[in-house]
Formats: sequence, structure tokens, C-alpha cells
Amino acid sequence: MNLETLNKLALERNDQTILGLFDTDTDRAQGFSISTGNLLFDYSKTQIDADIRNALIRLCDEAGLADRRTAMFDGAKINETEGRSVLHTALRNLDGGPVEVDGLDVMPDVLDTLHRMRVFAEEVRGGAVIGAGGSFTDVVNIGIGGSDLGPVMATHALAPYHDGPRLHYVSNVDGAHIADTLRQLDPTRTLVIVASKTFTTIETMTNARTARAWMADGGGDPAKQFAAVSSALDKTQAFGIPSEHVFGFADWVGGRYSVWGPVGLPVMIAVGSNAFDAFLRGGQAMDVHFQAADWVENMPVLLALVGIWHRQVLGHSSRAVLPYDQRLLRLPAYFQQLEMESNGKSVAMDGSPLTGPSGPVVWGEPGTNGQHAFYQLIHQGTDVIPCEFMVAAEGHEPELVHHHRLLLANCFAQSEALMRGRGLDEARQLMADKGLQGEELERQARHRVFPGNRPSSTLIYPMLTPFVLGQIIALYEHRVFVEGVLLGINSFDQWGVELGKELATSLGPVVDGEISADGKDGSTAALVAYALRHRD
Repeated sequence: MNLETLNKLALERNDQTILGLFDTDTDRAQGFSISTGNLLFDYSKTQIDADIRNALIRLCDEAGLADRRTAMFDGAKINETEGRSVLHTALRNLDGGPVEVDGLDVMPDVLDTLHRMRVFAEEVRGGAVIGAGGSFTDVVNIGIGGSDLGPVMATHALAPYHDGPRLHYVSNVDGAHIADTLRQLDPTRTLVIVASKTFTTIETMTNARTARAWMADGGGDPAKQFAAVSSALDKTQAFGIPSEHVFGFADWVGGRYSVWGPVGLPVMIAVGSNAFDAFLRGGQAMDVHFQAADWVENMPVLLALVGIWHRQVLGHSSRAVLPYDQRLLRLPAYFQQLEMESNGKSVAMDGSPLTGPSGPVVWGEPGTNGQHAFYQLIHQGTDVIPCEFMVAAEGHEPELVHHHRLLLANCFAQSEALMRGRGLDEARQLMADKGLQGEELERQARHRVFPGNRPSSTLIYPMLTPFVLGQIIALYEHRVFVEGVLLGINSFDQWGVELGKELATSLGPVVDGEISADGKDGSTAALVAYALRHRD
């Protein structure tokens, strides 16, 4: 990626402030915002001006973004290291035409699986499918990574629409997670969904076997009360799950992009097939926008370009995702996986080392909680951390509208405070008004200086509905894709996950005490020895 022009512009505008950009352009808020489908993305509180935006947009053409986008939607194998297509978009292609992989249209299978999911979800919700003790009161989803983060996030987000059985999620192989979850449930009225494409993921299968034993010991019927999201029919059958309770998906759907399909089954059971369809249509609407809009009016593209400006040009290594929506409490973790597993790479598509930084560290918490935790560093710390705020104009609780107005005020105030800051003269006056004088006034004033000129963007939407949630998730998926194309990397493999898995498998017998730790480094051997000495 050629950043020469952008680096030059950044140096030329080193003294330019965000607030100054508003002073010179009274229409800046309108000129540096994008709308689509009632979503508004405001990136005016960044240092990006018209020349910088034009230079950023030129990167899209230089990288061949349009052709790469077409290739993805057409089913080309853009995941080159694994030889796979990237077609999570097909899972929400409810009104689109054929999508071919190796000359075969995948849409009939996609729509058939979606139909089977709808039937099963409504049967569970309506009591046509029951457990040994009657209709299901609870559903436990066992998965990890993309098979957990997506549905967990969506279930929390869509809580106002949740009218089905209670949902629980188990991901960690730590026995505390499944023990604490199952302890409160009736094994005769609990449905367990095991989500693992290969049905070999060690954490998931360990938890699944524990759940099966708990159910059998408690009078439940695992043959009736287990379902699977997997493409390994031989393994699900061997586990005892009937084929009509198994929902598969192809290898062209990556785990962190899979909530749109069978991995979203627990969400569909919670909120119903109609609400889940609205979620899909929200994602589909963002797909249409992403494919049709010019770069300067394309929300995923501009979101990505803001990210490139902050990370690759200005060198900010961290990005905070700050939803002012309690029901989006798992969204930062979901985006963390989406971005860091996708673009946390050090080599280009051709295997050559990257010459600049790849993706940023992504993290965050809902507001206003974060304000009382880490905003101190964001406002006055030595590192600049670009912030991405998101908030609904209206909440789901009309009787608590005063709460939501306070939430909005806090969200808007934080982005304004990051931009404006507080200078030393203002801080001195503040201390003088409190009666301080001399050296103590000066000392206290310096503690109350806010550097300001810290960038943020805001995504605002009418209300968090299933459709809007679909728009938001697809928006960020495409943002990650665009950033990957501009960086020249493969955003759709995750080899960095594999080495730790391999070593954990080899260490299993060592930790069990079956074989010695000979050959391991001194630290690992010492840690194993400690664990063995203190084992019950």
C-alpha cells in the first residue's frame, strides 16, 4: 500500500486541529457523514479533510478493491491460502440470484438449511419438539470462537425480542463454565446445541461430553435433547445426534462470519424465525449498499479508510469500540475477533513480509460503564486511542426515556470532550475560581489539562432492532474486508490460532502425568511439575 501522499499530508497538517476544521467549514458535520438505511456514520471528529479523504479513496482504486469485492460476492476463492471462497454473504442472500462455487449454485442448499432451521426453531419454541420432561425451558449452546461470540452477542443485543426458551452459552473448557451453567437447569427440559463444523474442536467436544453425561444422569434423553451445528455427519451420528437435528454449513463460511447461518440457530430459537429473518435482511441491505455506493458514499469503505488513516498513517496501534447500548455489551469482543483474527497478520498475500503495521488492537466496553474505568487514559493518557462510538436515538423502554436521554448526553459529550480538550489557561481559571493561588494553582491546573484533538467517529441508528443489528454486523465485516484488501493480506485465514492448539494437544499427556516433560523448555517443565505436585 503506497502511503507516501498520505504521510506527506499528515506532516503538512501536523498543527491542524479537529476543532479548527469545524471553524473553517461550517458544514463539516454534513460533509463528513454518510447515511444508509437510517444509519448515520459521522467521522467529522477526525483529522481527515477533503484532500486526505481523496488520497485515501485513491488507495481503493490502486488496490483493485472493486474487482476484489466482485470476486468475493461471485464466489471466487479469495481465501487463497486455504483455497476457499468467502461467502458468508450468501447466507443472507434472501432475494439475490445464484451464487456459484466451482460451477455449482450454493443458494438452494443455503435456503433449504434456513428453512430447516426455521421449522426446528419454531417446533422447539412451540413445544412440538420436547425433552424427556416436556417442552424446553432452556437451551445451552456449546461452542467457542465464532461458534460462540456471534450468537452470544446477538442474543444479548436482541433481548427485547426474546420470547423463546432461556439461552445459555458455554465456551471455555474450564470446568467452572459448564458446571455453573448446568447447575441451574433441568436436564429433562434442556436442549443442548453443539456447534463445531468438524465436530473435533477439543474445548467444544469436552464440554459436549460433559453435558451429555449430565443429561443422562439427570433423567434426560440425549437422543432427543441434542442438536448439532456441524458438517461432520458421521461424527454427529456417532455422538448420538439424529440427522434431523444436524445443521451444516460449507467451508466457505468462516467461523467469525457464521452467525448468519446455522451457528445462529440459538438466536433464532430465542427470538423467532421472523426476527431472525429481519436480522438477515439487515445484513443483506448493507451488502447491497456496499456493492452499489460510490467510495465516497460507501459506509464500509469510509469506516475502513478512517481505520487505515489512524493505524497505518498516524500510527495509532489501538482502537476502542464504545457502544452506548448495554445490550451490545459483547459487541466489542465480537469485533475484536472479527478484526484481530482477520487482519492480525505479518505477511502479504504473496508471503512477503508486510512493510508496515497490520490491524490494530481492538477493545472496548459499553458506555457509560467505561467512563468510570478506562476513559481516563483515553482523555489524558500519552497514547492517542481513536474511539468508535455507537448509540441508538431511541431505547426500547419508553417508561425509562429519561435514562436514554442521559445515555445520549454522555455519548455525545465524550466525543466532544475528546475533540475539544481543556487548555492550561482554562484550567488555571478553573482553579482560580476555586480560590487557589500561586504554585498550588499551577500544579493543580496542570492535572486538569486535557490535550484534546483526539479523534472519534459515531454510528447512530434509530433503535437497536434485528434489522439494524444485521446492518451493523455486515458493516463491520465489510470494513475488515476493505482494510485487508488495502493492506494486501488474506483476511480469511487464521493460522495464528493453530500453533497453540497443536502444542496443547502434545502437552495433554504431559499434564496428565502419562509422559515426562523431557524436551520441553525449563519454564514449561517447571509449570507442569508444579501442577502435578498440587494435584488432588
